Amino acid sequence: MSLAAAPTAAQAPALSDAPAPIVVGAAVSQSGAAAGLAAGYRNALQLWQQEVNAAGGLLGRPIVLDLRDDGSDAVRAGALYGALIEGNADLLIGPYGSAASLMAAAQAERAGRVLINGAGPAGRVQAGGPGFVFQTTHPYASYGRGVLELAQAAGVVRLLILARDDTVSREMALSTHAAALKRGLEAPPVQFYGAGAGEFAPQLALARALRAQAWLLFGGAREAAEAVRAFRKAHYAPKLFFARDAADALFIELVGQDAEHTLAVRRYDPAWPTTGNARFAAAYAARFGNLPGASAAEGYAAATVLAEAVRRAGSLEPGALRAALTGLWMNTVLGEFRAGPDGTQAAAAPAVVQISKGRPRVVWPESLRSDGLDPYLPWDERRLLK
Repeated sequence: MSLAAAPTAAQAPALSDAPAPIVVGAAVSQSGAAAGLAAGYRNALQLWQQEVNAAGGLLGRPIVLDLRDDGSDAVRAGALYGALIEGNADLLIGPYGSAASLMAAAQAERAGRVLINGAGPAGRVQAGGPGFVFQTTHPYASYGRGVLELAQAAGVVRLLILARDDTVSREMALSTHAAALKRGLEAPPVQFYGAGAGEFAPQLALARALRAQAWLLFGGAREAAEAVRAFRKAHYAPKLFFARDAADALFIELVGQDAEHTLAVRRYDPAWPTTGNARFAAAYAARFGNLPGASAAEGYAAATVLAEAVRRAGSLEPGALRAALTGLWMNTVLGEFRAGPDGTQAAAAPAVVQISKGRPRVVWPESLRSDGLDPYLPWDERRLLK
């Protein structure tokens, strides 16, 4: 039996002529407490890699993802980004979650390397350096933007802003309070409450004393339900009621038809007509067997912005990428991207939805709106839904 002849030099593939891959490094939780939440984020990065390579790569070079597991440990995430920077990573996408993103951002700023903060919404992530970290997700400070616009359009002047006493809710509420005052609205200091706020009796008394026209509550679905129960028991109805997590199915389960007309935020929906979203949702479902959620959209938006910056810069050099990102204004599946002076996402914010016939429908922004805003009806004007 004879062996096949070895290829001649002319026939052999010219490996040295093949373009070197671009290595994109990220540490994403694949184990530990955050692994389930981060799964969509990781999947979307892998989908993006597949799509870019199928289209010829970036700058004519294929993409290789160097995905590492931070074990849901923020300190470990920081160490992994240090290793990626010292190793062969050409580009960096941040981890999932604000604590891990803070550690990754510190490494990137220290090394003068651009990092796309895809899933670190806390303001402190963007506050620590000369500006190599660019946020593509919705910052916590933007969670009240839509409801303030709706309140002003509805003629609301006096607000009561409440927040559960935790880091995330505090940042959302305090940012919303500052934005309300800048708009000329009236609002006393944010009213913080602890777990098990009960019937919100002190807050109800304050709202009545101030003649507050709107309640803005930054807390969980159970607290939103407690507030609604307190309203009904006291025969009280503000002109507008917003509760951050009222789009959660748990809220509607707890209060039933009393959920009607409540406002809430929604970060993402695979059916929204944002740029490229229909194609992204279909491709994600085809590959992973389920529709993408908010974390997947965050990962895909981060990678999309990074790729566009590379194309515009025509280079992987950090200074050129930083300049491209600073001037970049584009659409993603999460909405518009535009970087503020400190790299904070300055364009997109979560959508505002209103519960109508047991389902959330978008009332803000205009580009996603499916219907107009309904008033929060007094209890004696409500009718049973059929």
